[in-house]
Amino acid sequence: MSSNSTSTLPLPRPVSSVLQDPTMQHLHDGPYASDASSRTNSEASLQRVKNLPGYTTPVFKGKEEQRAKVQADVAAKGFIPRELITNEVNWFYSHLGIDDTYFQNESPSVISDHIIALFGAKVLAFTKHDPNKLVIDLEKIDEKGNGATFIHTSPPGLTSTEGPGATCESRIDSLYLDNSTPSNCYRLETYRSAGSISATASQQLRCYFVTKCHFPAQPPPSTRTDERTDIRSVSDPVFLEKASENTLEIYQRIMWQVESRYGPVMEVFEVEGTRERRLVIGYKMGGTSRFFSALSNLYHYYELYSARKYVEQFSNGVTIISLYLNPVPGSTAAPIESSIFQVMKEASLLYCLPDNTFFLNPDNSNHAVQEATYAYCGWVFAQHFCNRLGPAYLHLKNILDESNSSHAEVLNDIKRRFREETFTRESIAQVIHAHSELIRLLYVNFAMVHYPAADDASLMPTLSYQRLQITQPLSDEELYDKIRRTVPNKQDLQVLESFLIFNKHVLKTNFYQPTKVALSFRLAPDFLPEIEYPKKPFGMLFVIGNEFRGFHIRFRDVARGGIRIVMSRNKENYSINQRMLFDENYGLASTQSLKNKDIPEGGAKGTILPSLGASPRRCFEKYVDASITSKSRIAVIDLLIPGQTPGIKERLVDLYGKPELLFFGPDEGTADMMDWAALHARDRGAEKWWKSFTTGKSAERLGGVPHDTYGMTSLSIRQYVLGIYKQLGLREKDVTKVQTGGPGAWMFSNEILLSSDKTVVVIDGSGVLADPAGINREELVRLAKLRVPVANFNKSKLSKDGYLVKVEDQDVKLPSGEVVLDGTDFRNGAHLRFKADLFIPCGGRPEAVNISNVTALADTEGKPHFKYIVEGANLFFTQQARLHLEKRKVILFKDSSANKGGVTSSSLEVLAGLALSTQEYVDLMIFKDGKPSEFYQNYVKDIQAKITENAAAEFQCIWREHARLQGAKPRTQISDELSSTLNNLQAELESSDLFDDLPSRKGVMRRAIPKTLVDQIGLDTLLERLPETYQRALFSSWVASHFIYKYGVNGSSVDFFHFARDLAN
Repeated sequence: MSSNSTSTLPLPRPVSSVLQDPTMQHLHDGPYASDASSRTNSEASLQRVKNLPGYTTPVFKGKEEQRAKVQADVAAKGFIPRELITNEVNWFYSHLGIDDTYFQNESPSVISDHIIALFGAKVLAFTKHDPNKLVIDLEKIDEKGNGATFIHTSPPGLTSTEGPGATCESRIDSLYLDNSTPSNCYRLETYRSAGSISATASQQLRCYFVTKCHFPAQPPPSTRTDERTDIRSVSDPVFLEKASENTLEIYQRIMWQVESRYGPVMEVFEVEGTRERRLVIGYKMGGTSRFFSALSNLYHYYELYSARKYVEQFSNGVTIISLYLNPVPGSTAAPIESSIFQVMKEASLLYCLPDNTFFLNPDNSNHAVQEATYAYCGWVFAQHFCNRLGPAYLHLKNILDESNSSHAEVLNDIKRRFREETFTRESIAQVIHAHSELIRLLYVNFAMVHYPAADDASLMPTLSYQRLQITQPLSDEELYDKIRRTVPNKQDLQVLESFLIFNKHVLKTNFYQPTKVALSFRLAPDFLPEIEYPKKPFGMLFVIGNEFRGFHIRFRDVARGGIRIVMSRNKENYSINQRMLFDENYGLASTQSLKNKDIPEGGAKGTILPSLGASPRRCFEKYVDASITSKSRIAVIDLLIPGQTPGIKERLVDLYGKPELLFFGPDEGTADMMDWAALHARDRGAEKWWKSFTTGKSAERLGGVPHDTYGMTSLSIRQYVLGIYKQLGLREKDVTKVQTGGPGAWMFSNEILLSSDKTVVVIDGSGVLADPAGINREELVRLAKLRVPVANFNKSKLSKDGYLVKVEDQDVKLPSGEVVLDGTDFRNGAHLRFKADLFIPCGGRPEAVNISNVTALADTEGKPHFKYIVEGANLFFTQQARLHLEKRKVILFKDSSANKGGVTSSSLEVLAGLALSTQEYVDLMIFKDGKPSEFYQNYVKDIQAKITENAAAEFQCIWREHARLQGAKPRTQISDELSSTLNNLQAELESSDLFDDLPSRKGVMRRAIPKTLVDQIGLDTLLERLPETYQRALFSSWVASHFIYKYGVNGSSVDFFHFARDLAN
């Protein structure tokens, strides 16, 4: 902990140590102050070590005794002629150059089998009259998971493409390294034999020894007094026995850096008096996969080979790889003195994408890692943006009537087929493989813009930079012309054109940052076709990691929205999610934009699609801020915070040229990750805005205002429900209701706790609960308070006609006599079969009700199942489905109006983070001894009052407008027009001079900022602290919303004149 402690916050140590260090001194102590690895482009960064082994090999004292036993065993097995046995055994023991580790670990029986196998391989090669055909592949895998031995022929500097040896390292990755945990991890020693297989064959053997780590139950006590990890206390005893003092010292420094970063740590060492270079890479377990095997392909590309390689894993979750690299004899490639830095630079790309088929594909191995990584990113981009609808769809759309459900269904079907069938992942990859030279030119076109210029002209240019100078760059027009003339196939041309579109719209990227864990691109969204995306986003982020892909879209400069993790049940579901990811993100962000009409932040949304089996948490961390200290790599934050640490966090080529600020919130799958993101934003140096970077933070730990605890979203939904009751004179206890979402979901549970209606159906992820007599409210309340799904409902509380069908149930007979064959299928369609007065969807996937199935929400006579619908879940209905229902006299209030309470709460949570200093935030917002401060309690009440006020005002505005037009315009359309009018007026006000009128500004700010905050800090101090862009947004949003809610969407200029005149009061 820093000595500059400024508070005594009673938090868990990892949090308090960060919060109590406002000087950020903890980021500059120790090895970071003069990190040699930070200067990666010159000899200045080279660290020298003596020409001594990094590991010592214990001498096997029983070797001669074992040799005699092996010789006898070989003779007993009878496969080798007796006169040749002594020579074969002696060659294996004395001339092959196998390390004593092998002989110490293996039994005489196993060794004799290996000698016989080697002899057999020699005989087979002799029969082929080609000593180069001599191939050895020996392996022994312990069935109990204690380790393995692999031995195979291995030409130096080449990647094997045939036989078990070709997959040996990838198998080691998948079996032992990728899924390591501190309680189940392995050591790996691998080396090349010093001698050849025989006197007539020059092949060498590569030996791999994998052993399980056994950490002592009582590790040796740490000798350190600075609270840093002592490597000796977290190491396997065998490692400590073999590692030299110098190796321990190097690994100790690497380990400390790994513990303070999320991404990899890389250092290069020159071995004195030799050309050997040792590359040491450290990272956290689980940070990447298939990395060890990918590194071999990387250094082989530069005609290097490894004499020895080690992988060490430690009980604190750190993995360290050490590669002893040498140039292949007679190589014509760049000298190792230069190529080693390129290997280190490109290893960071492999860490992000170790399983890149465009690099590993033997038919296209002429791509360097940077070119192959670019190809991979372009491949993913093309998957999302090649499958566009085009002019034929537009022509058909203009002919058909979308308000006609049959026409709309035809259009939707055509749209779906266009997306699914035009370009597949496989077809796009084939185009990339078929046109490797064009991909290289496209990469050069990209790199000539985004490759960072060297700050020091005296430094030797990197190999990648030299490669760029060799290839003649083409202008965009020349490149397009070359592609057009080279590629006659129209579909191939469209794929390659998408690469050009990608290049032209990347404004900044972390592609060339020295260390990172995911690739991120800030895109100008101008390429999005208006026919599909009528509202142009303000900004767009595209993020690619090894186990995920993601987007972030925002519609205003200052914007906020949740980050959603889209999980896939199986491969088919993943393919669907992959195709729809961007469209889902755009739809959510667009809805958020409509919803955010009352607040200063515009609408935004992020989506993350993990690969099957990937850790959602890890994907989120890489997407948002994939590292821990200010010197580490990230995805999104890489594009927000200017680089300042050479070799670790360098300045990007920024074509946008303006500072950007995003606010993230919780959404599906990320509610418990907001604390992590906020703390890491601060660790990265965001001292002013880390408190507001995320919303939905835990209340006790980080002073967040959780929506579930205080019912923020439910409060706004509730105002619409109460508004309907009041306008129509309904008694709540007489109203029947169907809900989706379940008591295990916070929005649904709060709706249960706030309401007193007659709920007849509840649908959630666990099943369907229905009772036409009304579900027992006491039992519902019990589940809601426990936050558990309907599967936990006490069935004894049901009436004779009630039932509970769980998703795992099969062949269930309902009280009506109907048999449910499959519980999951029944649940998936349940929202379409029930009837009630009121329907409130509080959960469910987007487009659960669409133009294709909306007719199921009516009986055979066309009477709708529901009279009133308040859409609590985002995008539960498509726009076409909403309009269809309103045509049939359903009173429907759409999501962007009904569930905006959460965004209001989050906006005011952002405001507190921006307005309070770190110390004030700690004192006022973070709980002490598990209890909130008086300020916090009052601030929450202010937020709840603001939500209720805004929701009631919008309900009244929509209701009045609908009545004024005598029902001629549906409420859905009125809601959208209201949001658009508000957003447009807000944009006009932001750029107007009304904000410059100080009395008006202060009058608005005094009312827009919660009273509790104004009283505590003072208005003048708040105006000094809040960024001007944020103040303008806050001012304009308050003025716009209060004017429109008072005068309606048709308020005149005269109305606004009178309204503005009173702002200063």
